[in-house]
Amino acid sequence: MESTQQFDDATTPDVGVVTRLGGSRLVGSDRVLAVLKELARYPDGVGLDELTRAVASPKPTVHRALGALRRAGLADQDGRGHYLLGDEFLRMAFAHHEARPDHLRVRPVLESLARRYGETAHYAVLDGREVVYRAKVDPPSGAARLNSTVGGRNPTHATAVGKLLLSYRLDSLPSVRAWIGRSPLPRRTPRTHCTAEDLDRELGAIRRRGYAVDDQENETGVSCLALPVFLASPTVPTGAVSISALTYRTPLSALVDSVDDILRGLGPLAGAPLTPTTTGDDPCT
Repeated sequence: MESTQQFDDATTPDVGVVTRLGGSRLVGSDRVLAVLKELARYPDGVGLDELTRAVASPKPTVHRALGALRRAGLADQDGRGHYLLGDEFLRMAFAHHEARPDHLRVRPVLESLARRYGETAHYAVLDGREVVYRAKVDPPSGAARLNSTVGGRNPTHATAVGKLLLSYRLDSLPSVRAWIGRSPLPRRTPRTHCTAEDLDRELGAIRRRGYAVDDQENETGVSCLALPVFLASPTVPTGAVSISALTYRTPLSALVDSVDDILRGLGPLAGAPLTPTTTGDDPCT
């Protein structure tokens, strides 16, 4: 699937998480950036003491970093004395996001998919062992929605978009083993493909089908189908579009049955898929 499930409840940030850049002690501008990144985890604001613990730096230096961010408009302080991201930061972030070429070209497709199938549509790109969500459109109706966010991340091997994009890069068992390296792949659910052998078989099946699925591999109760998107090259995907569905509402088999319609809905963004999707390799069996 493409998100952290599930519903519209606010998530509570983990307390005491140390933010580091490059795994070393924070100094100078690194500390300012760490404070800025930490503020993004607290949409309702965070106190100085808690922020100091989170970035594991002395209170006076964190306070100075906040001062620099406030002078730049990148941080603010509310009536309770809590710190949060400033309006200037939000203005820059939203303006940049809205102007991105991939966002402008993909969003109409996501809106169409979300409206037609009544589930959440995403556009994501590969970033090493993770995927990053560049765009998201929720269905126009429905009480239960996914909690994914633009800019959010999930493990590549546990998501449909991630596995789809990996299938273009890793075409043999040795290449899969080299990609995994010495760091074990986290098992998000009992269905997650965590060994090199399992992942290699899965990537081969994706190449044969031309699309990828996440059968509750990233989170129980959520499944996903993904197809490649070609914004810059007719043969190398820039990212993937997916439909992420709550399984009680839209089973994975229903998405698979609609894959050719979904592919047609991508229009020119579909480029040159890996293979025709009518290969008989049914991931739901």
